[in-house]
Amino acid sequence: MRKPTMGRRMVALTSALGFALALVVTGVSGATANATTPAPAVAAPEMGIRFFPDGDAGQCSGPQQQFVAPPSFTTPIRFDTDSRPGGCQFAFGIYDPNNALAGLSASYGWTPSPGGDASQCGPHQGTFTMPISAFQTFGTQLRDDTDNRAGWCNLTFTLSGRTDIALLVQFWADGDPNQCHGALPRNDAYTVTAGAPLTLGLDTDNRVGGCWLALSIQHSGF
Repeated sequence: MRKPTMGRRMVALTSALGFALALVVTGVSGATANATTPAPAVAAPEMGIRFFPDGDAGQCSGPQQQFVAPPSFTTPIRFDTDSRPGGCQFAFGIYDPNNALAGLSASYGWTPSPGGDASQCGPHQGTFTMPISAFQTFGTQLRDDTDNRAGWCNLTFTLSGRTDIALLVQFWADGDPNQCHGALPRNDAYTVTAGAPLTLGLDTDNRVGGCWLALSIQHSGF
């Protein structure tokens, strides 16, 4: 049998080495590409507030509509209803385009204080769903028209279904603090979680100052 020549051996060896090198380079390149490919960004849910006057606009200060992502709070809104005409209308909602809050339920309540004049708290009273939606939408519109009539209106925030989500609530007074039941110092916040609702009282009238409110939806993964 005729033996292969040295030239053929060299060609075969070169081809084998080239193929092996190609495999190594391809594998390394693939691993590098996989390691450096960033994970797709997930948009954080945004807390929303609709807020506007239906009479004297000086009683209701702040943006008329907003949605704000954590860790920021919404721009504060101010209630200062009194004997001037009209009141403040408001509603809440959570914008969740990527369904990050799946399983969470949120609500807000609006009720007169015991023995108070219920007409100060508008036509919609009770507990209402705070929508969590892929669209920027709001729940039932409420109305605050507290003044010198007896009592005040209670605003309650409630979460359920998830223990890893919190609603942070800033609520403070810029005048007579007795108008804002549950008011905190300016930069402090309540933490609302499943099983731990929060009730605040709006009781503004002709006394000095008003009540400010700001909200933020929070989760360690946002």
